[in-house]
Amino acid sequence: MTGLTHPASEAIALIPDTDGPYLSLVGLADAYRSGDLRPTAVVRAHLDRIAARDPMLGAFQAVYAEDAMRLAEAADALFAAGTDLGPFQGIPFALKDICDVAGRITTGGSKAMETRISPATGTLATRLFTAGGIMLGKTKTVECAFGGWGTNRHMGTPRNPWDRETHRVPGGSSSGTGVAVAADLAVCGVGTDTGGSVRLPAAFCGIVGLKLTEGRLPTDGILPLAATLDTPGPLARSVIDALTMFLVMDGQPGHAIARDLANRTGAFAALDQGVRGLRLGVLDEEERTHCAPGVLACYDAALEDLAGLGAELRPVALGRSLADLTGDCGRLIAAEAWFNHRALFGDPALPLDPDLRTRMLQGRDISAADYQQMRVDRHTDRAAYLEATRGLDALLTPTVRDVAPPLASVDQDEPPGHFARFVNWLGLCALTVPSGLTQGLPTGLQIVARPDDEGMALRIGASFERAHGPFPAPPPG
Repeated sequence: MTGLTHPASEAIALIPDTDGPYLSLVGLADAYRSGDLRPTAVVRAHLDRIAARDPMLGAFQAVYAEDAMRLAEAADALFAAGTDLGPFQGIPFALKDICDVAGRITTGGSKAMETRISPATGTLATRLFTAGGIMLGKTKTVECAFGGWGTNRHMGTPRNPWDRETHRVPGGSSSGTGVAVAADLAVCGVGTDTGGSVRLPAAFCGIVGLKLTEGRLPTDGILPLAATLDTPGPLARSVIDALTMFLVMDGQPGHAIARDLANRTGAFAALDQGVRGLRLGVLDEEERTHCAPGVLACYDAALEDLAGLGAELRPVALGRSLADLTGDCGRLIAAEAWFNHRALFGDPALPLDPDLRTRMLQGRDISAADYQQMRVDRHTDRAAYLEATRGLDALLTPTVRDVAPPLASVDQDEPPGHFARFVNWLGLCALTVPSGLTQGLPTGLQIVARPDDEGMALRIGASFERAHGPFPAPPPG
């Protein structure tokens, strides 16, 4: 691991890492409890990496180095005293800059809100802090979390860590969190997903992202985009890390998470069940045409792997095209986004991203009748999807149509959520896991499960991950 400048940082490289190029959340939890590592060394290592690498990557909106080290010292003392809050104790994480922490600035990615002080800490952030997590800082986001490429003209677009020569987009809107986790600036991080904003940066940056069923996690203290669809979720570097973080975000007691993790019981039991006998839907021929050749090759290789593990694959015709469902989702987001942010975007004098202003203003002219019709159509489409996939355990798609493009070539009129937004529109849950490299850049496999069946998505993702082996890290730099 390069870019470390503090002597204490060397400790992190001394622990054997059996999970891939990084020491994972679960690996760190074990190392803390064995006494092989202390939170102060680990947090110092991450802060040093941020200091060395983030000037180029631009993942963080704000870094709280002094507070993070104070919390790390407190975690050292807790471990020394035999106090164990669970597997998240002492874990350095990143928080998307739409999440309120009392007394801290939360900009929502907007220059117009760059001095906004959070009035209170939301439930989700409180759960992470109570579990002993150490927030390294706030990560950048698309303005008001409304955009899938990860671009932000005024506050800066984080750089995808997989290309050191060309500034490629990271995916959005949880852009900074995706980059921070992929580049080893944080062990894991919080994102939010309204139309793909956890899964898109995860896929573009080569990490794991979990989109929960809407309503599963609290959203108070999170700046809203579209309240009907907004869903917080974890970004991490492995399925088991994502599950562990999700359980903390879900408010489950640390001792119960630790017990189930150690015994592979509870939610963790699904990770070992394999896919033999599962019936998995796959894209029909028409939907396959939306994929770039390299992404399609990775998708087909992933399907072959899962079939080799004993899964039964079935092409699925969903009735309405994903493009139609994606368009409907975009209109619902625009309508609710305008309601939430009309005070900002109704003022032409404020310094707002012109691309975002165009998207936001689309919601201004949606009538109440049109909005209510969208809500009716959404329930109709959901029922039709559940009927079309009856008898299937999950649906498999690519997460993105192509790899991350250069920032200079992004077309804001063509959002990247073709395979992502329909999941939000239909109220489903989904997991994305890295599926391979094409042109030296990562792409993802999306596992779409029925509402409240996150365990199935995690089960399939863990099986694929185990068969595929550790995904490589981005090039050092």
